[in-house]
Amino acid sequence: MRAFSFIRAFLLLPFFLLATKAARQVVNWDVGYVYADHIGGSREVIGVNGKLPIPPVHVTEGDTLVLHVHNSLNVSTSIHAHGIFQINTSYMDGAAMVTQCGIPPGKSFTYEYEVNQAGTFWLHGHYHHQNADGLRTPLIVHDRKQHPYKYDGEYVFAFEDWYKESFAERLALTIDPKKSFPPESPAPNALINGVDGNATKPISFKPKRTYRIRLINMSAVVWFKFALPGHQMRVIEADGKYSVPLEVDGVTLGPGQRFSVLVTAHEDITRNYQYLVEIFASFFSRIPGESPKYHTGIVEYNKDASLDVVDTISVLEAIPEDKSFSGYTDVELSALERQPAFPVDRSIDLVLGGAFYMNNVPGDIINNITYAEPHIPTLYSALSLGSLAVDKDLYGIQSNTIVLKHNESIELVVYNPIRIPHPMHLHGHAFQLIEYGPVDPRMVLSENREGFSNQTAPIVRASEYPMERDTVVIPTMQYVKLRFRADNPGVWLFHCHMDIHFGMGMAMTFVEAPDVLQDTMVIPDSMTQMCAEQGIPTTGNAAGNPGTDLSGLPPMPSIVHF
Repeated sequence: MRAFSFIRAFLLLPFFLLATKAARQVVNWDVGYVYADHIGGSREVIGVNGKLPIPPVHVTEGDTLVLHVHNSLNVSTSIHAHGIFQINTSYMDGAAMVTQCGIPPGKSFTYEYEVNQAGTFWLHGHYHHQNADGLRTPLIVHDRKQHPYKYDGEYVFAFEDWYKESFAERLALTIDPKKSFPPESPAPNALINGVDGNATKPISFKPKRTYRIRLINMSAVVWFKFALPGHQMRVIEADGKYSVPLEVDGVTLGPGQRFSVLVTAHEDITRNYQYLVEIFASFFSRIPGESPKYHTGIVEYNKDASLDVVDTISVLEAIPEDKSFSGYTDVELSALERQPAFPVDRSIDLVLGGAFYMNNVPGDIINNITYAEPHIPTLYSALSLGSLAVDKDLYGIQSNTIVLKHNESIELVVYNPIRIPHPMHLHGHAFQLIEYGPVDPRMVLSENREGFSNQTAPIVRASEYPMERDTVVIPTMQYVKLRFRADNPGVWLFHCHMDIHFGMGMAMTFVEAPDVLQDTMVIPDSMTQMCAEQGIPTTGNAAGNPGTDLSGLPPMPSIVHF
């Protein structure tokens, strides 16, 4: 079968954008293996209903999404709605062994929840890193009320990275103690709306009309840049939050990030234009023609018009990697809702890094802990431990848990004293971007110190009304201050959205207001049944035991060196 034939860049007329009555939007997915015939040859990947790419899902703010999932894989699966807060439905967040047991092979489960946000989101697998092998698609939530900005239509661009090897093969190579670390890895190819980056179809502009262009980085590892030379682009949304319009020449998206830009078409229809896309990562060696890779598409005013060709490389390279929405420019955005910076009730320092364990096995860490799954979903522990649920140790040291009080204002100071940027994603919340600055030189590991003084950066603070996001890139050798209010009782993962790093343990858990949870939340029977079918406990601490008995959990491995 030939996959990747469906194009997800499409136009929506404004009458479709506004709805008058909330509805139940039912989507049926049979998640299974398909073969993708793409760059580098055919290999087995994960699709839906026998197809890849997966058609995008559209709902309107206030609708109930009913996602029926049948698992035709030979391993468990789960689906996460990236950026959706899941207020009062933490159990529907889809983070396997955090908020649910996976859907067993051959079984079905229905995700059902109200979508009370508008903006650009995506659905993806959240077990065994199945998103990296194809289980990912846009989730577009249209405004129910009049949109704050007027536009006549929209296009969606979903960016993906494509590898010759499966995620499991790439992870095994990365953590193989017999191999050099990090392994040499060829830069991936780009998919744009499910097709080879050089095979996208034109998008159509009508004179003097304004278009919303939604950009989604659904990749497992890499960054994307997008530019539309000859047109003014204004950022109006980041990660499902509206901003005061900010004029830009281009945007950069780290893994998991989304933007919307407004573009107004020219009156003249005698010329067509190019849109430009770059796929890159700062930690890949620069190889002409391979890393980075550049792609172009056509913005068509008139099929018979001449094409305004630009120097693709020079235009995209003029958009600095750390000054265009993967770094400081985040704080140049102002939130449209004009929410001042939250006060700070508690400040929490988080230090990202890497380490080597016994036998030279590498892992990634937050505060010197490599995340590993507990024996019971953490949410189920929070609901069943009674008054003991406030004890972070009972969630297991490798769950890397912090317990939050209800309605606390939390400041996270996330330090990255290494030479790889990390796109960190928080489930259940958006956070305000408060400040960027250089890490203390004493934090920097010896192997990273060469040239450190040339890479320090000034402290840059947010505007009066800080922008909120759910995914932020922590630049190399820098820290970022983030603030959010713990007003959504649940269990929420905070992890690197580069799947290799997540797979190597760069993750932690926030258990938020367990006392409120116990009074307000009941897990559906269909969810506990999935656990029972796999022999997974649904009550007790991280080991599945009552009280403080953590016997049966593996010991925390000792770090040999960083």
